[in-house]
Amino acid sequence: MQQVEHELHHRRRSRNLGLLAVLLAFVALVFGLSVVKITQGDMMEGYDHRPRASVLPQDPNAPARNAAPVAAPGTPGALVDGTVTAPAAATAEGAAVEGGQ
Repeated sequence: MQQVEHELHHRRRSRNLGLLAVLLAFVALVFGLSVVKITQGDMMEGYDHRPRASVLPQDPNAPARNAAPVAAPGTPGALVDGTVTAPAAATAEGAAVEGGQ
């Protein structure tokens, strides 16, 4: 005895095949983009998606680097009116205050 396929099953199978085609197209698109990114992403590093400074060409007009570090204002070693500040414990006055307390 031959079973007749119901119309609902036929429509469902058609929709499922359509969905399969869409999903396969999406997987192919993601795979293709991944291959392109991997083959052309030699300037990328890890997941940060930024060019590595170590492989960038040197800028001939770059400003000169300051050899001496700069202290933040209000911290020991910062310039105040042209003089370098020192920690309170390092000055004679600061040592006397600490010793008297």
